Amino acid sequence: MIGHKIFTKQTGAHGKECNKVFIVERKYVRREYYFAILMDRATQGPVIVASSQGGVDIETVAAENPDAIVKLPVDIKRGLSLEAAQGLADKLGFVGNAREEAADAFVKLYKLFLAKDATQIEINPLVETSDHQVMCMDAKFGFDDNANFRQQDVFSLRDPTQEDPREVQAEKWNLNYIGLDGRIGCLVNGAGLAMSTMDIIKLHGGEPANFLDVGGSATAKQICEAFKIISSDAGVSAALVNIFGGIMRCDVVAQGIIDAVKELDLKIPLVVRLQGTNVDAGKKLINESGIAIFPCDDLDKAADLVVKLSDITTLAQKAGVHAQLSLD
Repeated sequence: MIGHKIFTKQTGAHGKECNKVFIVERKYVRREYYFAILMDRATQGPVIVASSQGGVDIETVAAENPDAIVKLPVDIKRGLSLEAAQGLADKLGFVGNAREEAADAFVKLYKLFLAKDATQIEINPLVETSDHQVMCMDAKFGFDDNANFRQQDVFSLRDPTQEDPREVQAEKWNLNYIGLDGRIGCLVNGAGLAMSTMDIIKLHGGEPANFLDVGGSATAKQICEAFKIISSDAGVSAALVNIFGGIMRCDVVAQGIIDAVKELDLKIPLVVRLQGTNVDAGKKLINESGIAIFPCDDLDKAADLVVKLSDITTLAQKAGVHAQLSLD
């Protein structure tokens, strides 16, 4: 197994290389359960989600048999009492000594959730073994990135080899990046604007290759690094920059774009929409750079243009030719 790729729902289609194997004692399972603690927007606090049908995809269980899902909101000030935990164990069907073990596990997992600034604790499956022990057989934990400074023992366990290297690189430069499956790279400031930019690309028949939010105070160097991340995706055939300058200055973005194109010798078509602070200075830098960039003030037209340019570039790549695109 070590050195080979494994393919699961969690790894995605490309798989992940296995570099460690966890060897444990074999246990014989009598029953499987599902248990999770999440943050719930509706109740503005933690909620326990549990089911007597564990070991399978919980989303499927929720869709096919919603009555099998038990939800227990927890008052974050009072915490999870032993009585509430025992009541949950009863609903899941634990009896005898297993009931007490399950309730004890629920209380301890809730304490862990709070103490370690977790955003998710998922045990699937939680099992009762043939000798009536309650055990967590598999787990998925998520932690609040903002708590890194006080949870260094947790974050020191991070294994970047199991993450998308582009996302690891983006984090080093304080960029919010998520890789997707499309062909149009996106560089935007602000999460809301980034989402709307991806939506309008899809509206025009394209597919975004990423979510990339450079934030409100990125430097020219960060913009350049953002382009390095976008261009590292071989599937990207065009890119759209959509910047609304508030705190972010358009001239800083423009300089970052120019530096990136020159440093990377960027070959893909680049559509740039700049609005806001120092927009005229930003446009002047781009116009005087001598670089073939497609400026566009209207977002709808910019999205339509980048989709068409992506299609042209993709066709050229499939034909094995290099397309040099420019504005007349």
